Amino acid sequence: MSLAPFRSLLFAPGDAPRKIEKSMASIADGVIFDLEDSVTESAKSAARDIVRQTLLSTLDEKKARWVRINPLTTPHALPDLAAIVGGRPEGILLPKIFGPKDVILLDHYLTALETQANIAPGHIKILPVATETPQAVFTLGHFATISARLIGLTWGAEDLAAAITASTNRDDTGVLSHLYQMARSLCLLGAHAASIRAIETAFMDYKNPDAIFSYAARGRKDGFSGMLAIHPDQLEPIHAAFTPSAEDITQAQRIIAAFDANPGAGTVGLDGKMLDMPHLKQARQILDFAKALVP
Repeated sequence: MSLAPFRSLLFAPGDAPRKIEKSMASIADGVIFDLEDSVTESAKSAARDIVRQTLLSTLDEKKARWVRINPLTTPHALPDLAAIVGGRPEGILLPKIFGPKDVILLDHYLTALETQANIAPGHIKILPVATETPQAVFTLGHFATISARLIGLTWGAEDLAAAITASTNRDDTGVLSHLYQMARSLCLLGAHAASIRAIETAFMDYKNPDAIFSYAARGRKDGFSGMLAIHPDQLEPIHAAFTPSAEDITQAQRIIAAFDANPGAGTVGLDGKMLDMPHLKQARQILDFAKALVP
């Protein structure tokens, strides 16, 4: 399966077959079978077996199947990889990295395991959670060209708060404090600097569709191309936010047509506004993304 742009990646606990089945039946563009935080220590081995069997039984599914393994610093990471690579997941969500070196190390592990499983090297992609340690935050501008497997960066605030022994990651109004907003911004810039996808982190309030839509819409406006989800009920508002509307598509077509009508021009006027090359680039990106979402 080629990796089309995705608006949503939905987590499913690796030790919960019913939730895995429900996630695969959902409208999510991709599912992340989780072997890390949602699985207790005593259930790690069982979860690994469940995820392996799920991958093997869904090889022909059109929905992208991802796995969040345990951090490379734990004794679970290599057994996770050994168990799931044969199931040909589309990608690995790599948590709690310390920087690009962890992506490079995972790339080496995957190449060895793919070769052993007669899978074309490079099939399995990598999406790191790039802000969960303070060390990683200082490396967010250094992900370009480190691995052909690297397709994006995503971020998280909860583990970073725990890593620096913060009592909370929010201000008195409930909004993420400046430190975590900075980590989000650096992740966004780091992804675009490396010409890969920026994926917005999950929104914890899954029972508030208006809030999730507002959060996802802000992510899209800021430059994220998709978002993590923790519950199927979040998917409709996430997709609504990240799917170009009919108005978006029409306006993009008008911008492109205006430039096509003025070949060689660096700027054109439209609706009383002056447009230049960045507007043309944005218009093309909107149309490309919309076309990629069509089955």
